[in-house]
Amino acid sequence: MEEIILLHQFYQRIKKSIMKNQIIPSLWFDNQALEAFEYYTEIFPNSSIYKSSPIVVEASIMGVDFIGINGGPIFKPNPSISFMPIFEDKEDIDRIWQQLLDGGTVMMPLQAYPWSAHYGWVVDKYGFNWQLYLGELANVNNQAIVPTFMFCGEQQGNCQEALNFYSRVFKDFESQGVLPYPDGETKGQVMHAQFQAQAVTLAAMDSGVPQDFSFNEGVSMTITCKDQAEIDYYWEQMTANGEESQCGWCKDPYGISWQIVPQQIGKILQENPDAGAALMRMKKIDIAALQTSA
Repeated sequence: MEEIILLHQFYQRIKKSIMKNQIIPSLWFDNQALEAFEYYTEIFPNSSIYKSSPIVVEASIMGVDFIGINGGPIFKPNPSISFMPIFEDKEDIDRIWQQLLDGGTVMMPLQAYPWSAHYGWVVDKYGFNWQLYLGELANVNNQAIVPTFMFCGEQQGNCQEALNFYSRVFKDFESQGVLPYPDGETKGQVMHAQFQAQAVTLAAMDSGVPQDFSFNEGVSMTITCKDQAEIDYYWEQMTANGEESQCGWCKDPYGISWQIVPQQIGKILQENPDAGAALMRMKKIDIAALQTSA
C-alpha cells in the first residue's frame, strides 16, 4: 500500500510541460531527488529543474527530460540501465568526470578505448550510472544523453531478442546499427546497438562479463500516451509476456520497468478529487474511469 500511495502522489505531480519526449527516464531515489537533480544540473551543461515537490522532481539534463521519484529505500538502481552523455570536447568530460567521482565509484577508467578516444564509466554517489563518451552528437541524432540497457544476469544474451521485440512494439522503431561480440564466451551476442523509438535515441548491449544483477524499478521508462487507445496498446504489448503492477507500472518480457501513463494524468487528478483513489485500485490506467470515478 505504501508503494501505491507514493505512485499516486507521483502522478499527481506530473505536468504536460515536461512531456516533450514520449519516453522519459524515471529515477527512483531514497528521498534525495531534489538534492541529486540540483547536483546533476550544476554538473551538466544545458540543464535545469522544471518543478519540484516532496514526491517528484522534473528536470532537463543536457536537453533530455528526466523524472526523479522520492520513493524511499524500496528500489535501488544498478548498472543494468545507465546514461551515456556524448561530448565533443575532451575537457568537458574531464571536468564532469572529476565531479561525478565525488562520492562515486569507477566502473571503467577514463581513458582511450577502441570505441572512443576518451571514455569512462562511473557510478555517482546516488547509485546512478554514467558513461562519459567523446564522440559526435550527429551520430546519436543530436540527443546529448542516450539511455543504455545492459542485458545481464538472468537476461544475459537476450539483447537481440529484446531489440526484435521493441521493433514490433514501437511503430516508429528504427535500428541504427548492431555490433556483435566477435569472440569469447559472448561471441555473437550484442556488444552495442543503437535504435530510435518514439523519436528517442536508445542504446542496448549484452554484458561482456557475467553480472549478478539485472533490471529493476530503480530506473524505469515512462511512456506518455495521447489517449486510451495508446495506453491499451502499450500495456498489452509490454505485459503479454511481462508483468503487471499498480498505477500504470509494468515490466516487459525482459524485466525492464515501464510506466504507461496518459499525458493529461495531472489534469485528471486535479479535476476529480476521487480519481486518486481510483488510480490506486488500477493496474492499467483507465482514463474514463479516472474521470468519472466517485
